[in-house]
Amino acid sequence: MTGKLYEQLVADTIRSIADGVLRPGDKMPSIREASCARRLSITTVRRAYSLLENRGVLEGRPQSGYFVCAPHSSTASEPLVMSCPEPVSSEVDVSRFVLDTLKAIQSGQVLPLGAPYPDPALFPWRGIAQRIGEVARRFSEWSALNDLPPGHPGLIRQIARRHQGQGLDVQPAEIVVTFGATEAINLCLQAVAKPGDTVAVESPTFYVMLQAIERLGMRAIEVPTCPHEGLDLGAFEQLLQRQRIDACLVMPNFQNPLGYVMPDEHKRALVELAARFDLPLIEDGVTNELYFDGQPPRTLKSFDKKGLVLHCSSFSKSLTAGVRVGWALPGRYRAQVEKLKFLNTRGTSTLAQMALADYLEHGGWALHLRRVRQQLMQRRDILCAMVSRFFPAGTRMSQPKGGYLLWLELPEGVDSLELYRRALGAGITVTPGRVFSNSDLYRRCIRLNYSYEWTPAFEVGFKRLAQIASSMANAVSKMG
Repeated sequence: MTGKLYEQLVADTIRSIADGVLRPGDKMPSIREASCARRLSITTVRRAYSLLENRGVLEGRPQSGYFVCAPHSSTASEPLVMSCPEPVSSEVDVSRFVLDTLKAIQSGQVLPLGAPYPDPALFPWRGIAQRIGEVARRFSEWSALNDLPPGHPGLIRQIARRHQGQGLDVQPAEIVVTFGATEAINLCLQAVAKPGDTVAVESPTFYVMLQAIERLGMRAIEVPTCPHEGLDLGAFEQLLQRQRIDACLVMPNFQNPLGYVMPDEHKRALVELAARFDLPLIEDGVTNELYFDGQPPRTLKSFDKKGLVLHCSSFSKSLTAGVRVGWALPGRYRAQVEKLKFLNTRGTSTLAQMALADYLEHGGWALHLRRVRQQLMQRRDILCAMVSRFFPAGTRMSQPKGGYLLWLELPEGVDSLELYRRALGAGITVTPGRVFSNSDLYRRCIRLNYSYEWTPAFEVGFKRLAQIASSMANAVSKMG
């Protein structure tokens, strides 16, 4: 059993209720029975039952034990349903707001439900720090030459092996190591487009993509996106026929913020459509390792026959955010990306590359990832149950099958920017939907991070957020 034992018991109970194994009114095993059956301490079971009772999942009855509560009826549990907007080309202007949000999170004084990264406690810091020290002791000035593009051969080999283990036949010569996925995306954009060009993105899309487009003087055009299958290919094809599109930036697996996985047939069709129009596809695969169903999702790159897919990824979401190392598989644009890497930042830290290569070879990354996936799945179940229980009627939520983010659509009239401000005043961060688009389409949506451990303090903060959202929804209802 991985992760915190009480946390797994909480998640398992919630899952059993969702699957219909446990139904409202069913009596739970006694604390002693559960302790024996699951080989847990009585203290662990008592803590799990207490948390489930606080969350309204179980009801404790004196002299009788614990029973499954009836589900809260005010919140819709079905997958998010969103209207698809008409594409609108506009300048990107969200950087100021995103920067202010990140500063609030970095202060350490707020509840990080709006954090863009997974909980740092999930990462194997000690193992990586140990390898950094070991590498530093044998580091020589000649080793610094390996920070030149495309990168350190040892790390490149480990990245290629990882891709090959997931069914993508990648050769080391295809890889360019970068300073995180953000640099990889920026370099790929520079390689395929120039200032003034138009880049198609999903709607909503990860704000880092909008920032990259803004920084390079390009224009973003939003394409209607299904919350279950990704880009509306029919609308995208019409857009390609109607006007010039110079590149497409897309996140097909555990998309940020919607969390969907694009079906394989949809991925294949998107790559074939891009091939017809000779359109570069920049693929953000930074969360591909965080899948919950036992099988890694396929990439757009795996369907690419013409070198048009530029796959970008990093270790920031799966291993460590502290050592900023990523990579690109730029296809036919590899030479341009390598040159741009040298012109932009010269190279990526050799020390970091060598330490990561050593960890990947000897540090048990596969075991680490299994543990992280299990914990994230448990915490997703807990957050979804909490949203369903405490958020206002009419709230809809995504159904992520991986990653660490949940997208909520709040009732009509609830402004997520106002919710953000009120929550921040109460020491809680969320990410409002406004930053995921150049339009005002997602003003009643928010993104939440479910990767953090659900401590009592975290739970208090979440319930306070739910109270703020409910009070706003009630005010709108009275006005109507």
